[in-house]
Amino acid sequence: MGPGCAFFDADGDGWLDILIVNGKSWTGHGPRATAALYRNDQHGHFTDITAGSGLDFEAHGIGVTIGDFDNDGREDVYITALEGDRLLHNEGGGRFRDVTAAAGIHNANFGTSAAWLDYDQDGKLDLFVANYVQWTPDADLYCSLDGSTKSYCTPESYKGTSSKLFRNLGGGKFADVTEQAGLGDPTAKSLGVAAFDYDGDGFTDLFVANDTQPNKLYHNLKNGKFQEVGLSAGVAFGEDGVARAAMGADAADYDRSGRPHLIVGNFSNQMLGLYHNEGNGLFVDEAPKSAVGRASLLKLTFGLFFFDYDLDGYPDILAANGHLDEEIERVQPKVMYQQTPLLLRNQGKGVFEEVAAFPTPMVARGMAYGDFDRDGDLDVLIATNHGPAHLYRNDVYRNDGGNGNHWINVRLEGTRSNRDGIGAVVRVTSAAGTQWQAVHSGSSFCSASDLALTFGLGSDEKATSVEIRWPGGTRQVLKDVLAGQHLVIQQQ
Repeated sequence: MGPGCAFFDADGDGWLDILIVNGKSWTGHGPRATAALYRNDQHGHFTDITAGSGLDFEAHGIGVTIGDFDNDGREDVYITALEGDRLLHNEGGGRFRDVTAAAGIHNANFGTSAAWLDYDQDGKLDLFVANYVQWTPDADLYCSLDGSTKSYCTPESYKGTSSKLFRNLGGGKFADVTEQAGLGDPTAKSLGVAAFDYDGDGFTDLFVANDTQPNKLYHNLKNGKFQEVGLSAGVAFGEDGVARAAMGADAADYDRSGRPHLIVGNFSNQMLGLYHNEGNGLFVDEAPKSAVGRASLLKLTFGLFFFDYDLDGYPDILAANGHLDEEIERVQPKVMYQQTPLLLRNQGKGVFEEVAAFPTPMVARGMAYGDFDRDGDLDVLIATNHGPAHLYRNDVYRNDGGNGNHWINVRLEGTRSNRDGIGAVVRVTSAAGTQWQAVHSGSSFCSASDLALTFGLGSDEKATSVEIRWPGGTRQVLKDVLAGQHLVIQQQ
């Protein structure tokens, strides 16, 4: 299922470092394998600083999410693992300390994706962890795709397990509030989570992608509880009324309607789900009638997200793909085991076109974005199953062949709200119009993208206004902001 990966500033120097989650030997006799932490040397090169970092422990690691849970200005790490998740406190200088037990967090339920959010708006980041199925190596079942070789059984062969919500109590302590929050679901087989405010009421909701079970959309009731509305909202099933094998998920306003829309990665022969938010509590899947559906039909998508790769002001789609079974081509000749990433360029008005920008086939899983070279455009990190990671530098803005589009990068620093500004909404207005993004954790699959927001401005050389709506509703406005800046905006 794994691995995940992350872009984040591990050592506080203002440059994005890289974390890749790894598994370990099933037999215990293979080479020692841990997560891998790479420090950005600021010149296009990275140095492995895993040894002695506190992240150099062995585990059947799967996913990662990044957030400053104690508001001390340093990004902390949460790693999901088959035998038990780990919460790692950032001690500074690229060093981390395991505080899982002290924090009161216990999750050994095949955790996959996770997300930080402040669901109760108390200024402290809470933690949602998606859990998959009840499985152990000892309870593994024998299945075969072709009748002769062992393959993976479908999720229907295993019982589901509830995901978890841990409320941040402060002082480094968390409480499991899953049941009282209305999020307990023992039938769930969850692989992805997108934390976003789908109805614009100022409180963060949760979309949970489930594998062969209905997807769930949890509406935040503002009183510490959530109400599940996935079926009535139209996101629980595919258009045929059948639950799909959903993996990663993300949300963004791709058509400047003012509302966030959903994208969900699914199994091969199912296509992506592109759920357009109609604004009345209902979503409509636009993929079947668009290039999004046609281009993704034979793909098996894990990591995916919206990001403005060409800096034209409209979020594009990138999907990381790869099958589960090495023998799939023997029984389905049109479906490949190794698959190329799928880039879909947003042409405006809800129209996407496929762009052949990632020619290398791979067995991709986790994927994240971030501007690691600080040149203004968003770079991409992809982790693969039983293979190397891939780091792609985006050259859209570089002087040696860029498209000339302008940009602004905004990183928020909360004071009364959480330090990362997670849940804040930033609106950027330029001559070409207004666009917006929300600071959010989670999304993609088992991975963490940079929490800073990159806004493409196209040919506009400045933003006439940059407006921040902080969690809780307070607003802050900057006027006439020149393009080409990495801004750090502190809450006033």
